[in-house]
Amino acid sequence: MKTIPAMFDRLARRLTVSPLIALLVALALLIGAFALAIQNDRLGKAEKLRQASVQAQVLASSLAAPLAFDDENATREYLRALRADAAIQAAAAYDERGKFVAGFAQAGNAVPPNGQLTAPAFQGRDLIVTAEVAQDGSRIGMVYLRSSIESGLRRAMRYIGIALIIVFASFLVGLLGAAYASLRRAHEQLQAETASREKAEAALRQSQKMEAMGQLTGGVAHDFNNLLMVASGGLELLERTSDPARRERLTSGIRQAVDRGAKLTQQLLTFARRSPLKPEIVDLAGRIHGMDELLNRSLREDVKIAFDLADNLWPIEVDPSQLEVAILNMALNARDAMPDGGTIRISARNRTLDDGRDCILLEIADTGTGIAPDKLNQIFEPFFTTKGVGQGTGLGLSQVYGFAKASGGEIQAESELGKGTVMRLLLPRTTKAMSQPESRPTRPQARAAARRNALLVEDDDTVAAMVGTMLDDLGFDHNRVGSADAALKRMESGGKVDLVLSDMVMPGEMSGLDLVRVIGRKWPGIPAVLMTGYSDAASAASAEGVRLLHKPYRIDALAAEIEAAIKAN
Repeated sequence: MKTIPAMFDRLARRLTVSPLIALLVALALLIGAFALAIQNDRLGKAEKLRQASVQAQVLASSLAAPLAFDDENATREYLRALRADAAIQAAAAYDERGKFVAGFAQAGNAVPPNGQLTAPAFQGRDLIVTAEVAQDGSRIGMVYLRSSIESGLRRAMRYIGIALIIVFASFLVGLLGAAYASLRRAHEQLQAETASREKAEAALRQSQKMEAMGQLTGGVAHDFNNLLMVASGGLELLERTSDPARRERLTSGIRQAVDRGAKLTQQLLTFARRSPLKPEIVDLAGRIHGMDELLNRSLREDVKIAFDLADNLWPIEVDPSQLEVAILNMALNARDAMPDGGTIRISARNRTLDDGRDCILLEIADTGTGIAPDKLNQIFEPFFTTKGVGQGTGLGLSQVYGFAKASGGEIQAESELGKGTVMRLLLPRTTKAMSQPESRPTRPQARAAARRNALLVEDDDTVAAMVGTMLDDLGFDHNRVGSADAALKRMESGGKVDLVLSDMVMPGEMSGLDLVRVIGRKWPGIPAVLMTGYSDAASAASAEGVRLLHKPYRIDALAAEIEAAIKAN
């Protein structure tokens, strides 16, 4: 069963199909209103006839006694009382033979000289009724009443107000129908335009996304091709020379290329907020002052640094090394924006945002050339740079952006051509207490006195061969398996295992992290170290406090992690 609101809604939709329908509805309302007025007039006449007949019967009953006793004075008194009714135009009483006894008539009216019983009838604008006066069943006379009713004009005037209201209402329905139909067409056109615009915007966003992806992959490919050129060329030259000095230079170049590749990957992961952070409670002012020497070495002599660090800055919880890299990247960009020298102002102060959050606002401002407005919203994109070819990788500010987002903060830039640029880094306040710095683990010897047994869990043959060689150099005999499931079976079958070194992401039902959890439950005395180049996996391991190596790593980093894991157990 349809509800009344649903019916009205359907009617409204139909009215909006065409203004003609609305006008037809208005015309139907008007005709219906006039038909109702005519019916009401008919009913009104019938009611007037009934009232007049009752009034004549009452008068006849009142005159029965005076007519029976031929009391003309009493008859006149009864009839005279009817003069007070303005609707009574004439009234008279007659005896049984129809002879006039008494009566009156208003001006312009007359009473019949002889009485005669007739049916009620309308005569012009008057209503004439007669009634028999009887006593003991015998007629002793009759009465005559002539009452006025409203004229057609008066009745029309009575209904004209209602008629006008109905006419205006009908006209309004027509106008509203036409207006609503026009509004609906406009709304449908707007919806179509909006859908078309959203489709165009989606296509534009996809195009921009693909352009950014192309720029990103092109930049990565360019930088890694350079690094691979250094590494592959260095290895080829190593095979062609036996000069120790030259081999040392080539080895150093290859190592630098690998380090640059690792740094490039780290910058990309930081921008994507995939790099696992190691947050600590940091005193920002102390950390910035500790960078004085690094900043002075990185900047030119014609670039000055001015510090404006407020007292009692709130503590923040961030990765201190990433914080220093972000500050250094912003300072280097400020330096490059001032080719003729200038001043870099580094300021920090407490700030409470409009939403109630407490933050530290770190600003790094320069007096350089500034950034064009159409380029300002692109400066945090990877590999986007306003510098010349070979003067910048375009990853510095993307690292700052990734660090800010991963730390729960924000980075903003404001610039004006010819006046300089201001970088604003907002970092949330922490209520945690400042922790004491931990002592670094001592670097172990290159080779242990007694060889130990390690279980190496790695699915990549090339990586496994290299890591196995590192373990051999560090004094470990090792067995290699290709998955965590196989490692668990190997440990359950017995055999001495002094260390488990496992990759995190491998084929099989278990991950490296799952393996470490099982080892912690079943063999809590066996140290375990994970290694990965996958950022999400690294974040999961760091959240559980598992010892972790980030690929690529050097042998001394592997040695330090192994020694720390052994001491922790």
